[in-house]
Amino acid sequence: MNLTPLERANLEDRLLICDCDGVLIDSEAVAARMLVAELQAVWPGVDVEPVVMPLLGLRIEAVLASAADTVGRTLTHDQVVVIRRSVEAAAMQAPAVQGIAEALAAVPFTKACASNSFSTYVDAVLQRTGLVRFFGERRFCADMVENPKPAPDVYLAAARAMRIDPLRCLVVEDSVTGVTAAKAAGMPVLGFIGGGHATEGQIGALERAGAQLVFDDMTRLPLLVDQWLQNATFEIR
Repeated sequence: MNLTPLERANLEDRLLICDCDGVLIDSEAVAARMLVAELQAVWPGVDVEPVVMPLLGLRIEAVLASAADTVGRTLTHDQVVVIRRSVEAAAMQAPAVQGIAEALAAVPFTKACASNSFSTYVDAVLQRTGLVRFFGERRFCADMVENPKPAPDVYLAAARAMRIDPLRCLVVEDSVTGVTAAKAAGMPVLGFIGGGHATEGQIGALERAGAQLVFDDMTRLPLLVDQWLQNATFEIR
């Protein structure tokens, strides 16, 4: 993108904020499989998959608490810790989302990561995949704020730290939980369904949660960012 000095100055107060799992790292399907396997081991005979899948995007602790309530079972604190570590270890090996590095390189302004995962995990996966070069220290995680997504805290923390108005932040999210958080923060948000866990049903769910457009190919992100910069309506192409 060839920019005039005035256009470059205008980009100094813009921020692209990406969720981690499912947007940067194609880890949600891997994490979900491990989560289901761990719960089936703890609760033999319980069909946990239909209970767990709609909860993706929440903190693992929240997923486990909700699943336990739904099936009428319990988990000890130690079991929760073991399951979380197993899920994070599995997700740690997931690849970057196809095309994400090229897409981020083509966006001509600052990027940040806002995740419902713990900082140690996010730091590790960004380092392993090399995506850390786009974010540096600009990562904001659930253990850094009072309330995780779907509360807006992590997105508002990113905007405050970068001193950028929420309306001038563009978010990319893959879950209803994340879209809800971004909208509550007053930020425009795109829904991404190009990860290995995505389903056609997610399109309507993300739109109902407030996503302005849902896309499934990360190579389209620079075009969508350009449309946003021009205050244009997001177009499906």
